[in-house]
Amino acid sequence: MMERLDKFIAGRTEFSRNDVKMLLKRGRVTVNGNTVSDAGLKIDPGKDSVTADGHELVWRKNTYICLNKPDGYVCSTRDGRSETVLSLVPEDLMNKDIFPAGRLDKDSKGFVFLTDDGGLAHRMLSPKKHLTKCYLVRLAEKYSEEYEKAFESGLAIDCGDVCMPARVCGVSHDDHFALVGLDEGKFHQVKRMFHALGNEVVSLFRVSIGGLVIKPDLAPGECLEILDNEIEKMLSEFDFSDVLKFVETSFYLLLTNNDL
Repeated sequence: MMERLDKFIAGRTEFSRNDVKMLLKRGRVTVNGNTVSDAGLKIDPGKDSVTADGHELVWRKNTYICLNKPDGYVCSTRDGRSETVLSLVPEDLMNKDIFPAGRLDKDSKGFVFLTDDGGLAHRMLSPKKHLTKCYLVRLAEKYSEEYEKAFESGLAIDCGDVCMPARVCGVSHDDHFALVGLDEGKFHQVKRMFHALGNEVVSLFRVSIGGLVIKPDLAPGECLEILDNEIEKMLSEFDFSDVLKFVETSFYLLLTNNDL
């Protein structure tokens, strides 16, 4: 599909269409190695090589990103008070249509999915999909096996909210840690669930979305592009035991890497 050169550059950089025209006038844009000046030049994004201001722009039909979110960032495209997760996306992966598909609390860490694929995001966030998300949680008090029945039965929390049945289990390495699997995302839900059971969450790290787990060595603030076959894995049938095995195997790396 052919696209105007100025639109292609503006959609994949921080430059406005007017900025792009200035770059073109200054000879700062090349197509297939040749300097060009025509903003309306039609290019084939899948075949033509484009550089703007010295940076090569990589074309992708859609972009899928796993971000290891540090605390202090908000999951939105714009916020007047705090930095958003989009500020962590590297230039070679960024375009103006990317947004976080779902949210993670400002003081929580871990897997945030970013994309420019609105159709996929709609599938993921649809209440009918019930895409399970898993969280590694550090608790103030020791984990109790009694939590499991309470989570499975649909826990009543504050403000009259009743949660959908959820999964929880302890982590063998440390009795102050638990793995939680949720099919919904009420405001501060994990914290409110443990509070209702007389415990408090000290830290929370999202480990997985659907069938896809975060890379245990992905540093806080770093992004990793997700391939198409990994998207299918994310949307595939979820297995809580597989995520638990991952957590047990990668426990100390996750803790030290993310200061949990």
